[in-house]
Amino acid sequence: MSLARALDDYLATRRALGFRLRRDGLLLPDFVAFLAKIRQRHVTAAAAVTWASQPAHAHPAWWTARLVLVRGFAKYLQTLDPRHQVPPLELLPHRRTRSMPYVYEGFEIAALLAATDVLTGPLRVATYRTLIGLLAVTGLRTGEAIALDKPDVDLRGGVLIVRKSKFGKTREVPLHQTTTQSLVDYARLRDRLAPVRRASSFFVSTVGKRLFYQNVHETFLRLVYVAGIADRRPRRPRIHDLRHTFAVKTVVGWHRAGLDVERELPLLSTYLGHVSVATTYWYLSAVPELLGAAAARLDRALKKARS
Repeated sequence: MSLARALDDYLATRRALGFRLRRDGLLLPDFVAFLAKIRQRHVTAAAAVTWASQPAHAHPAWWTARLVLVRGFAKYLQTLDPRHQVPPLELLPHRRTRSMPYVYEGFEIAALLAATDVLTGPLRVATYRTLIGLLAVTGLRTGEAIALDKPDVDLRGGVLIVRKSKFGKTREVPLHQTTTQSLVDYARLRDRLAPVRRASSFFVSTVGKRLFYQNVHETFLRLVYVAGIADRRPRRPRIHDLRHTFAVKTVVGWHRAGLDVERELPLLSTYLGHVSVATTYWYLSAVPELLGAAAARLDRALKKARS
């Protein structure tokens, strides 16, 4: 079997399991072409490192990411022909450190919502105010909220249906009644101000189309500056940090209520649409608010044990 045919089978098999593999689909054909150019019929560690280390001026973390893609493909090839080598990750061991998430205070979220008043037109103001509020109280990914269609928002039952989001998962997200009412109010205003729409999306732009991901991020950045929170440490808050904040505040609330966090965490993982609890743990790691709550709970437990 040719390497090109094997790559097609590899991508098809993994995508059937729910992996999108966008980066793999873009980069691995180039790796296969590279092997053909150097007349290499089997994957070798040397060839993999040579290809992964391109371009020479790229960040080392990018080289590592490219090598990881090759490793996955090479493992598949090795099951078909043991002459294929799986390059050790230690050959390009660099790791890009993840930025510490920013956890919003309640007054900062309120300032963001108030900042939407600077936007042009009542529909745009309402769209962004409702969108940001929804992200803050549900922990939805930005793309998930933008992708919501009108049938996905059950205003009677107070439930969102998030369809085929990350890893192809579909889930139901129950809403608090105050959140549902906010969505009802937005829907009424939207239908009045944009009676003719060119998209089935729940959130719409001023021209009746679905919101563009990049435009949402650019608008949010503007709102961060208007709200006066752009100078926060360790870095400027991002829209995705609303999701981090929701996760952290939820677990802090559980700690303060004396609940068994280990038992409750799978519920949060499912609500957020994570593929595993391990991903949720990363959201919660090294966050001062959470560490403080955990320390306070431990202190109470120790005092109780001594008494």
